[in-house]
Parts: sequence; C-alpha cells; structure tokens
Amino acid sequence: MTHGTDIPEAAKRALAEAKERREKADKAAQERPVELGGRDGPEPVRYGDWEKKGIAVDF
Repeated sequence: MTHGTDIPEAAKRALAEAKERREKADKAAQERPVELGGRDGPEPVRYGDWEKKGIAVDF
C-alpha cells in the first residue's frame, strides 16, 4: 500500500503545470484595472443575475 509518496512522473508534471497556470492567472488578475462604480458580488453575465435590489438591469 502506498502512502502518497509514490507519485508517477506524469502526475508530477500535471501538478507543476496546474501550479504554473494558477500563478499566471493570479498575476493577470492583479494586473487588471479596478472597476469604478461596478457591481459588488459575482459577475452577472457569468451567473445570470440580471437584477439588483429587485430591479432588472440592462447594460
């Protein structure tokens, strides 16, 4: 029985690639300008929330 120490090389490469993608995404997120006057919470386009305080909004 293995105790998690015997990781195949392919899995190690996949983990390293995933870590690199996360770091790249985090860096890109930090470089984006801050939106002034935008909505709080999740992005309405992504989550289908087209109302704010009961009032439907359109862009």
